Parts: sequence; structure tokens; C-alpha cells
Amino acid sequence: MADIPKTYLEGCGWIKHGDPSNDLVVSSRIRLARNLDGIPFSQWASSSDLRRIASQTLEAIQACDHMPSVQVFNLEEMESVDRSFLSERYLISREFSKSGIERYAAVHENEIASIMINEEDHLRMHALFSGSQLRRAWNLIDAVDSELDSRLDFAFSNTYGYLTACPTNVGTGIRCSVMVHLPALVISRKIEKVLNAVTQIGLTVRGMGGEGSEISGNLFQISNQWTLGISETETIDKIERILQQILQQERAEEEAMIERGRTELEDKVWRAYAALRYARVMSSSEAVDLLSTLRLGRTLGVIDTPAFEGINEMLIMMRPAHLQKRAGRALKTAERDEFRAEYIREWLAGAGTR
Repeated sequence: MADIPKTYLEGCGWIKHGDPSNDLVVSSRIRLARNLDGIPFSQWASSSDLRRIASQTLEAIQACDHMPSVQVFNLEEMESVDRSFLSERYLISREFSKSGIERYAAVHENEIASIMINEEDHLRMHALFSGSQLRRAWNLIDAVDSELDSRLDFAFSNTYGYLTACPTNVGTGIRCSVMVHLPALVISRKIEKVLNAVTQIGLTVRGMGGEGSEISGNLFQISNQWTLGISETETIDKIERILQQILQQERAEEEAMIERGRTELEDKVWRAYAALRYARVMSSSEAVDLLSTLRLGRTLGVIDTPAFEGINEMLIMMRPAHLQKRAGRALKTAERDEFRAEYIREWLAGAGTR
């Protein structure tokens, strides 16, 4: 089984695939939940059941043409910092990173797809791209699903569709989500109205860390809530349609912000840049907020560096597990805050200002 590759510390693979220059949509992700027929769901499965699931699915995955040079991680054998690293990278869920027996993660060579084995469902497979790329994500994960379906016997009902551990996933088992940056709506205090409208039509809003995470950095993860009685393409159509409406409202608020006072806006952006460029101590939450302001400045043309791709990548690379892997040792909170500030300074002074 693989350790965290050193190349993972050089950059985040999936961010470089898709549309890394998108100014408002950070990422698009599609996840499918599947279970093997005749075996209890993971929470009720015996250790021998879990071993059987892992054995069968790993064999199928390693023969999958759409998962080339797959990296397989055995979470039981990994240190907690390495499991957290994969979670921070969005390659596994936060719940999955807490470990457990017979848990594995299979990751595409470019990090654009990964499969969790023995999570809440036997298989949780997802595709992830930067920017607004739900169609591309669907095409990839649908191809992976089709290959695995030819080698594995998935639990399926002609009445209900794919059977899953959680009732909200029964049907297609699909979860489509987009990560969007909406600072103008937050600043104008219109975000609550927008989010209320979104939830009333059956969508869910979470923070950048997914389920259970708080909203930070003006970043919102919007996804479907139900999968029964609606096809995969209909679900994607719905998300894309609502996404465009939200982005139009964000653009309108951006224009209003500039009209209300460009000088005040420029001051806010350049103060954020100065803090990131020269601070000696930087907490994770402060860094997220400042990077969000920098991203807004880039969107409005107040500042022309760094690129959106660099900002998106830094939002991941400056997280605790990533910093500790880069440092090569465990870091206390105060040490991490110093190391983070140094790392961001070096990034802005060098390659990050491309």
C-alpha cells in the first residue's frame, strides 16, 4: 500500500484539471454511493465481510482503465496526520479519515477521482475538477462506475434504484456539489436570502469542509439533497441552473460594490495582501479570510496576482496536516501558525504571484 507521495506536496493535482481560472466556482464534484449485493452495509458488516468487500473492490478498481496508476492507501496503516492530509485534499471524507478496520482509499494518478472503500457505503466514488465542470466530473465517474459494475454485483432494486445505507442516497446514489465564492453577497448581507431560497428547492449548503463544517472564507458548497425519483442528468441540470442564478446575483453585487466605493474596496484588498505578504503569525481561519479577500480583488481587477489557481491551491496547502507533512514533523498550533505565515510569504514572493 502507498504512503503519501512526495509529489503531493508540490501541488494539488485536481486543481490543475478543469477550469482553474474560474473566478467564482472553485470546484465541481460528483459522488456515487454503491454497495455490494448480499453483504450488510458497512456499519453492520462483520470484519470478514469488510475484508471481502475490500478484496473484491480493490481487485476491480486496479483493473479499471479509468483509474490509471491508481494509488491505494490502507487507512489502518496510516498515521492520523496522513489520513487528515487526504481529507484536507478532498480525496476522502472527514468521517472516513477517523480510520476503522478494512478502510481503503484508491486515488486516480491525477487526483481527479478517488474511491473510498468501507465508508458509510461499501464504495463512495467521486470525481473532482476545478471550476464549473459538473459534466466533466459526471462523464469520468460514470465511466468508472460502468467499469466497476461490469466486475462487481451492486445492490440494486428495480423499484428504488441503488440501495444505500442512508435513505437520502437511495435511487441514483448521486451527490453533485459545487464550491462557490460569494463575497459580494456576504458583504451586502443578501447571502441569507439566497441560501434560504436554495434550501427551499431541495438543495443543501455546507462550508468548504463539507458536511458539519462551518462557513468560512465566503466559500459555500451547494449540493443536491435527494436522489430518488430524479435521474443523474436531471440532478446535474438542476444544480447548474441554480448555480447560474446565484452567480448572476453575485456579479450584480460586485458591480454595486464598485459603484459604492472603489477606493474602500481597493484598500480592503491591499490590506489583505499586505497581511499575507508580511505577517509572521497566521492562523488557519485568518488565512482563509484574507485569501478570500485576495480572490475578490482578483475577480474585480483590483489586483492582478496571484492567479485563481494559486489561491485555490493555497487554501488547501496551508491546512494543518499539509503544513506538518511539508515540515516533516508534528507541529504545535503556535508552530503551525508561524510556519503557515512563512509559507504564504514565500508563495506570494515567488511562484504564487504568477
